[in-house]
Parts: sequence; C-alpha cells; structure tokens
Amino acid sequence: MKDVIHNGTTCQRINDVLARVGDRWSMLVVYALRDGPVRFNTLKRELGISQRMLSLTLRNLERDGLVLRHYYPEIPPRVEYELTPLGHSLREPVRALTDWALAHLDHIDAARESFDAGAAADTGA
Repeated sequence: MKDVIHNGTTCQRINDVLARVGDRWSMLVVYALRDGPVRFNTLKRELGISQRMLSLTLRNLERDGLVLRHYYPEIPPRVEYELTPLGHSLREPVRALTDWALAHLDHIDAARESFDAGAAADTGA
C-alpha cells in the first residue's frame, strides 16, 4: 500500500475521487438518496440547494457511476434520481460522517466560539 500512495498518479486519482464524493453537496445528495429514488424538485427543496448546483452535482455523480437518472416523458415530465450499486456502497461511510457531524455539532460550535473570541482578543477587536 505504501508504494501505491507514493505514486503521484495514484495520489492524483485518489484526490479526484475524494474531491467528488467528499464535497458538501455530493455527500448530502448521496444521503438524501439513501432510501430510494427521489425527484429532482424534492432534492432541491430538502437540501436547500440551487437548481444549477443540484444539476451540476447530480451530473457529476452520474458521470462517476454513483447516481442513475430516470426521465419519465409524462405531462409534466418527471425526473428521478437513485443510487447505483456503487453509490449504495457510499451510504455507510456517508451515514457515519453525517452521524458524527450531528453528534458533535455542539462541540464544534463551542470550539468555534472559543476560537473566534480568542482571535478577536488577539486582534484587539
């Protein structure tokens, strides 16, 4: 494993994957799709994300093989998204990170307040 990590090409590829799956919106989309197909507007509303950013995120996740897009030619047209088997393999790591974030929100808020108060004191504000 040590040789793999020190290979510059491999590091760049790992970085590319982690940048995609670790970005804020991708993780939230994977989490939102954990229980099955969800319509585009439902995702937009539940995540509080702009239409442009959601479209871009979904397109990138689809390109990476993590999300499937289903278009239904109805009136009005309906579009749903769901996780692929590869996307489902991300459910557990994303859930673990989400659970960790929820469990530590108060600690992080307190640390930020303490840090900001110290920084303000250091600058004389």
